[in-house]
Amino acid sequence: MGLFDAIKKAFTGDEPETPEENKYDEGLEKSRSSFGEKLNALFANFRSVDEDFFDNLEEMLIESDVGFETAVKLSDDLREEVKLKNAKDPKAVSRVIVEKLVDMYGDAGKDEDNALHFAESGPSVFLFVGVNGAGKTTTVGKLAHQLKEEGKRVLLVAADTFRAGAIQQLQEWGRRVDVPVVATKEGGDPAAVVFDGVKRAKDEQFDVVLVDTAGRLQNKVNLMNELNKIKRVIVRELPDAPQEVLLVLDATTGQNALNQAKEFNQTTKITGIVLTKLDGSGKGGIVLAIRNELHVPVKLVGLGEKMDDLQAFDPTKFVAGLFKGLIKVEA
Repeated sequence: MGLFDAIKKAFTGDEPETPEENKYDEGLEKSRSSFGEKLNALFANFRSVDEDFFDNLEEMLIESDVGFETAVKLSDDLREEVKLKNAKDPKAVSRVIVEKLVDMYGDAGKDEDNALHFAESGPSVFLFVGVNGAGKTTTVGKLAHQLKEEGKRVLLVAADTFRAGAIQQLQEWGRRVDVPVVATKEGGDPAAVVFDGVKRAKDEQFDVVLVDTAGRLQNKVNLMNELNKIKRVIVRELPDAPQEVLLVLDATTGQNALNQAKEFNQTTKITGIVLTKLDGSGKGGIVLAIRNELHVPVKLVGLGEKMDDLQAFDPTKFVAGLFKGLIKVEA
């Protein structure tokens, strides 16, 4: 059974939505509404399914932030699918498009590991990277709260020593969620503060170390050199760490987020992506672009501003939230 049929079947059940499903439903409302409006507008402007129709469909998919490569591949696949199913009227073509999109999400995520990984023994280290403004520090704070609620001893490390106020921002999160923060003075050596954090974690038997890093130095080369230096310090103290290098992307920036992901992925080994601010964005399609063009798993998603609105990424719940209302269930 494809992902489309699985979701359709779930929609026909009598089970009430879980709190997590509600969060996906609410957090993806803008993306769902935006995509639905664009799809409806496409059908309103065309009377026949011809080459012009598919050119416009391709354009619409690019505007929906599924990525250029993905949009071209998808429109080519849909040409074949529409012919194969002999779909002619707009409703039938619409169903084929949504079905193909949903199953493409499923196919792109086959064998994808969306789980966060922890050390078998000793402290686990999660390194958070990404440009300033993407929501790194907020993500670190929210994840610290969640891990603490699960009973883990969490330590925060303020390794973004270059952005004005970054250290104080993380310290405020530490106070808010009652988790200690290792910090140095503004402008200090990020690798040195990471060393202090990892050493403390080992000495005091913390379970998880969350490291907030700089998003911008004088240039990209300096930034990547700094990240590599931090990783070397971590590996020297804990050879199996970091367990995760998580790239934080702002979903509201759409294609810019994808370009950032490509740049970071070329220069540092990313284990997963955190997609923030999805609730404020109509650009949920970016997940498909990330999967198809980067093959890096999304591990966490920000679906709102509350403490528990940072959610583990669930591909089925995500797609159901993105296409709910477009997937028609016959009575």
